[in-house]
This record gives sequence, structure tokens and C-alpha cells, in this order.
Amino acid sequence: MIEQTLRRIEQGDFFLLAGPCAVEDEHVCLQIAQTMAELCQKHDIPYVFKASYKKANRLSHGSFATIGVEEALRILAKVKTELNLPIITDVHETTEIKPVAQVADILQIPAFLCRQTDLVVQAAATGKWVNIKKGQFLAPDDMAKIAAKARSDRVMLTERGTSFGYHSLVVDFRSLLIMAESGYPVVYDATHSLQLPGGGGRVSTGQPEYVVPMARAAMAVGVNGLFVETHPDPAQARSDAGAMLPLEQMSSLLDQIMIIRTARKEAQS
Repeated sequence: MIEQTLRRIEQGDFFLLAGPCAVEDEHVCLQIAQTMAELCQKHDIPYVFKASYKKANRLSHGSFATIGVEEALRILAKVKTELNLPIITDVHETTEIKPVAQVADILQIPAFLCRQTDLVVQAAATGKWVNIKKGQFLAPDDMAKIAAKARSDRVMLTERGTSFGYHSLVVDFRSLLIMAESGYPVVYDATHSLQLPGGGGRVSTGQPEYVVPMARAAMAVGVNGLFVETHPDPAQARSDAGAMLPLEQMSSLLDQIMIIRTARKEAQS
């Protein structure tokens, strides 16, 4: 199942990266992964479970970072083996790459670290897929230069919004098409692009009520994959509580975006 999912991504099939912002509890991770796996199977969508073992980019010292790196990686490994799902998670420093690559199938470069050359190069050197998130401060055509550092054909690029004044982001949907010109698969991050960085005082918040329409818009423009953070009770989540989509809404989201994807494919044929 894992190799089949990665093979389908490599072949250009539409895919989903979804899960909680951070690994906070084994039960929650397994619940989300199981639910999403069943929904994606219904729609025949290759699915990769997403959760961060550590949140290195925090606004304030008191913000949640991790339950412990070893424990978080253990939970990710359990999700992978019990549910036979590929895993995507962030790496923040070159020293993290080797142990994380033993669990993860896709290594993610966070947006604020996307220009860190050694991080990109060494992540790609593992032979794993690498998802590079576009920095909130970068133009979309800059991403082709960053991706080229990897010297790998297993690189995907993710749009997650551009800084717009204070505590806000905006998505220029032209960026999806501009990044696609590079030849790399393009992913739209439907939750982080609606973040309000620092908008909650000590923490970032967001506007999850717009996730579904923004995801629909991205599907209409055309993307290779969709990234969504979800949680059964976002208000109780320890990280990104104000930005994640409730798990119960994921079924409707997938129903809607797949209708748009089908219509778009028919229009192009």
C-alpha cells in the first residue's frame, strides 16, 4: 500500500496530505489516519498521513512544540505500520534528517526554512520525496531555483500563502500555475494559507471557515495534491487549534473537490 501510494504520486495521480498539525496523542493520530484512509479509499485518492513530531517555528516560548521527539516518531511509526500508510513530517535541522527518514516517506521543508540549502540538499540525498513549502516571503517563480538544489525528481512544491500586512496571508492562485511551470508537482495547503500568523496574541489563529471554498478554487485552477490539517476537535488541539478543519467536515470537502476535479478533467479532454 505504501509503495503503491508513492508510485501513484510519482505517476501524477492527485493525492492528499492530511492529518493533525502536531503529534499530540496516539489515539488522536490513529483516529484521524483511519478516518482519512477510509475516505480516500472511497474516492480512490492516494493518501499520506501528516503530523509534525516537533514544531520548531513557534511565536512564543510558551507555545506547544512537542510531546517528545522520540515518542512522536514512535507514534508516527505506529500509524505507518498499523494502517499501512506513508508518512509526511517536517525536518528543521540537518541533524534530524537521518532519524526522521527512518520513519517518514516524505520529508517536508517548512516554509520559513525553504531557503536553507543544506537542509534541502541533505533531505533529498536520502532518496525520499521532499515537499518544499513556499516561504511566505517568496515569489512563486523563486521556487524552481530552490527545488533545483535538491537535484532530485522526487520534489513537490507547496503553496501556503504570502504575507499580507500584519497577521494575515493572501493566496495568489497564479502561483499554482507559475510553480507548475517548473515541472514539479504542486500542492495547495488549504489550512496554513488561511492562518493568521500571531493573530491570537501568543499563538497563530486562522479562518477555517474558508478552507472548503479555497480548496475548491485550487482544484479548479489545477493542483497535483491538496494539504489539509484536520482534527476531531480543533479547539482542543495543542497546535494550530484556530486553523484546522474539523475531521467531520473532511468527507464533504473530498466530495466537493473530486466533483470539481472530474469536471476539470472532462473539460480538458
